Amino acid sequence: MARDYQKELTQLDSTIKSIETVLNLPKLIKDVAELEKQASAPDLWNDVANAQAVTSKLSRAQAVINKVNGIKSRLADIPVMIELAESESDAGKSAALKDAEKEIDAVTQVIGDLEVQTLLSGEYDSRDALMTIRSEAGGVEAADWAQMLMRMYLRYCERHDFKVEILETSYAEEAGIKSTTFRITAPYAYGRLSVEQGTHRLVRISPFDSNSRRHTSFAGVEVVPVVEQSDHIEIDEKELRIDVYRSSGPGGQGVNTTDSAVRITHIPTGIVVSCQNERSQMQNKATAMGILQSKLLERRRQAEQAKIDALKGSNSGSWGNQMRSYVLAPYQMVKDLRTDFEVGNPTAVLDGDLDGFIEAGIKWRKSQN
Repeated sequence: MARDYQKELTQLDSTIKSIETVLNLPKLIKDVAELEKQASAPDLWNDVANAQAVTSKLSRAQAVINKVNGIKSRLADIPVMIELAESESDAGKSAALKDAEKEIDAVTQVIGDLEVQTLLSGEYDSRDALMTIRSEAGGVEAADWAQMLMRMYLRYCERHDFKVEILETSYAEEAGIKSTTFRITAPYAYGRLSVEQGTHRLVRISPFDSNSRRHTSFAGVEVVPVVEQSDHIEIDEKELRIDVYRSSGPGGQGVNTTDSAVRITHIPTGIVVSCQNERSQMQNKATAMGILQSKLLERRRQAEQAKIDALKGSNSGSWGNQMRSYVLAPYQMVKDLRTDFEVGNPTAVLDGDLDGFIEAGIKWRKSQN
């Protein structure tokens, strides 16, 4: 059946107009003008933290405006492409129409991504994210599974050109990792990836079992927003235990000959954070303190959400234990237990193809509010 190009373009035009309304584009343009004024101040970099916050907000707001304008420009070009295709001879017409259809499909995908972004209206959704992955029940299987998850999220970030900085990785003795923490820098990184928080379950024939039996293992994913200057998370130094140790790599091999890695324990909450990627102990301590502040901020947000849920008589803020199952044997399937979204290609998912799960998670979360 021939495609109704006009109907598709009318629908896309209507969607982008709805997105503009939700984003409040006139206000966003006004905000950019104000941020540009602040960014051009000669004394901006006298306060480095504030300067970084201003330039980051400006960059993100400009990116949204440019994306909307780019989509509108592409939408305006498509009718011209179709008109030119219609004027071609039969052989040329077919190829030209295929090009126009590819562009319609590409713009549909871009608009869909932007539409999902408009659902990210939480207080911290626009921020960078700190993701921590820990092996849970399952021994060496779980440690290997945690490393597989780490690779999955790093591949997802690579696919989307998100900047990633690995802050700490604790390797298991036999295989895999005990834990890792990395920062993801991208517009709405926290809003998108926060739906990945929870326990991930793997079922497979274990490569570590000489009898080739099927094993089940678990790994936990925690996602918190990166703190900003205005968050006011006060930490009493007396409530901290700070340990220094030597950084290590896979198999316990030393990658640093000095005790520069830092582990900080927040005694009242039991939260433990560490950093080993910086060159000096002082830099590692500063980075670890930033991670601790982010985790305390998220704890405060969860406490506030729990109060709201209690008032609403709802437990919608609870993720539960297991949120997704990855089955590699006896059949192949990845299924999200909250949204029921599933695919039959675990290989693609483990290679970072997470868009469908994340989009479904964002929509599910919005429906719970």
